[in-house]
Amino acid sequence: MCQRFTARVIRNVKIGASPEWLVKRLEAVGERSINNVADITNFVMHELGQPMHSFDLNKLKGNRIVVRRARPGETIKTLDEVERKLDETMLAICDAENPVAVAGVMGGFDSGITDETIDVLLEVAYFKRENIRRTSRKLKLSTEASHRFERGVDIENLIRASNRATELICELAGGEAGEFVDVYAEKYVPNEIESKDIQFAVKRLTGLEVEEAEILRILSALGIETVLLDGEVPLVFTSPSWRHDLAIEEDLVEEVARIVGYDKIGEELPASVGAGEYQPTERSKKELRKTLANFGFDEAISYSFIDSRFDDAFETVSGLIDETAEEKFVTLQDSIIEGAVRMRPSLLSGLLDAVRTNINHQRRDVKLFELGKVFAARNGDENLPLEKELFSIAVTGGETSAKRTAVSRELDFYDLKGAVEAALDAVGFPSAEFSAEEVKHLRKGQAASVSVNGKKVGYLGRLSDELASGYKFKQPVFVAELDLQSVLAEKQPVVLYRPLPKYPSVVRDVSLLVKRNVNFAEIRDAINEQNIELCRSVNFVDVYEGKGVAADERSITVRLEYRSDERTLIDEEVDSVHNQIIESLENNTGAKQRF
Repeated sequence: MCQRFTARVIRNVKIGASPEWLVKRLEAVGERSINNVADITNFVMHELGQPMHSFDLNKLKGNRIVVRRARPGETIKTLDEVERKLDETMLAICDAENPVAVAGVMGGFDSGITDETIDVLLEVAYFKRENIRRTSRKLKLSTEASHRFERGVDIENLIRASNRATELICELAGGEAGEFVDVYAEKYVPNEIESKDIQFAVKRLTGLEVEEAEILRILSALGIETVLLDGEVPLVFTSPSWRHDLAIEEDLVEEVARIVGYDKIGEELPASVGAGEYQPTERSKKELRKTLANFGFDEAISYSFIDSRFDDAFETVSGLIDETAEEKFVTLQDSIIEGAVRMRPSLLSGLLDAVRTNINHQRRDVKLFELGKVFAARNGDENLPLEKELFSIAVTGGETSAKRTAVSRELDFYDLKGAVEAALDAVGFPSAEFSAEEVKHLRKGQAASVSVNGKKVGYLGRLSDELASGYKFKQPVFVAELDLQSVLAEKQPVVLYRPLPKYPSVVRDVSLLVKRNVNFAEIRDAINEQNIELCRSVNFVDVYEGKGVAADERSITVRLEYRSDERTLIDEEVDSVHNQIIESLENNTGAKQRF
């Protein structure tokens, strides 16, 4: 975290006010005058871009400087007279016993320069940018020094900056330059950027016609050295130590365009090779969006970063969480949004936030869906997180018709199920299977799993009372979440086309008394398993519970369609087959025909 550290002792310094010219120059850049030594370090920082710090040498215990990680629980009183708590991720500048500065951010109050200071220790160092940024954010302390260290300083400029500050301290404070130490642990290695034809790259990316000699002159003037092959063809460019942002050929092109002039870049369409090409699954997702939009849904887009309180709130889709991994979730080391330290393992947290926002704005009839990536940690050589694309739905409130303000009916589980079926049908899977399931975030008895080609791909149902109360929902909210990536990877069923039937069909409705734990799917499967050729379809009509039906039973009405491709059926044929089906249902499911 500290790749280079220099320290110089300056003795017999007389601390006092700075000369007028120095005070005015600091005021011109928004700095206030403190004393001559502190003003000189600030002046050189603005002059050469290198932050530095001065210590009272006699206040350093053991007259030593130790650069180390802070220990958990260590504290330091910084120059702004605030007690700050450090942790092991922070770099501390210490004396023989305690921290005397937070590296790259701010010095300590107890080791600062005062009117009694005689001997000064001048620190000029190079600290790792990422660590300074993390420390500054954790401490909620941003300074001129941290601002520069976060963006990168010139590691080769340290001695020059130290010499310049020492010269001014000796001149303006009467000091005497003493011992100097330079610990350069990690030598700077310039970035090497390959470019076989830099002139072509400039033309391709900017459209500017710039001679190769002019390109090389511009880059050389910016400190970018060129290695030539056979004295003619540029092969490798090396970036100067003060340019951390130069890493690839496009960076060199940007430098050339900046000097030549952005105003000289004309308007020109790029080459259209591959432009506008759909990804393999893009058309399916487009049809899914269009279908749900036609059903009155709005598409939501939520943040990928969520709070850690959602870690175990939702049941994740199958195959997302690696149970062998030490950490189940992907944690951000430096969160963009305060508190949002997790990459989402489910879309539902963001979707439910959107539902709550709508309800808080007096819009209680909400139908939303979202397509997006979710993330989970996993073990592996590269230790990269697992990403999956999911599809989620949330519905609540009532159903409203076009050009009507009144709600016609309340939305329920079957509206959600119908939307899921329509979405899967749109991507080529018209025969999804649903089965009762106990799901962590859904209410028991109103939850189901969804399967495609026999593979479980997600869940749907009513949000549990615990989660609903956490969001302060006072009305039922129904949600679904499916592994869209796995669905689209499945082989789509073959679409078979048949001529329209020549002969009419016969439709029979039958009401069946069944136990409450028997559902329509079981009845349909029991009929289809009989494999009766004349029975062409089995459809759900209605369910009844109430007067005339026992408390542990319900009446399910189904519609059977009979048809032959060879002749018109007569009632006797249909009655025979129909009675056979009813008898089989009574034997296999315990159903009884209700008259």
